[in-house]
Amino acid sequence: MAHTQMLKLPEVLQEIGMSRAAFYRMRARGQAPRLRKLPNGQLRVSRADLDAWWQRCGENAA
Repeated sequence: MAHTQMLKLPEVLQEIGMSRAAFYRMRARGQAPRLRKLPNGQLRVSRADLDAWWQRCGENAA
């Protein structure tokens, strides 16, 4: 099984060009990529979840 790339939240924010506050507002509305909390408390977004989110954004904009 291939290892899933997990991105740190600052990496995600930089890629999507969004502030942390804006990201959490989107998350509260259920419109942000899925966050996963690691056992050490750190947050990660899988590359697959982020790519799927980008795809949905493109479909919604069309």
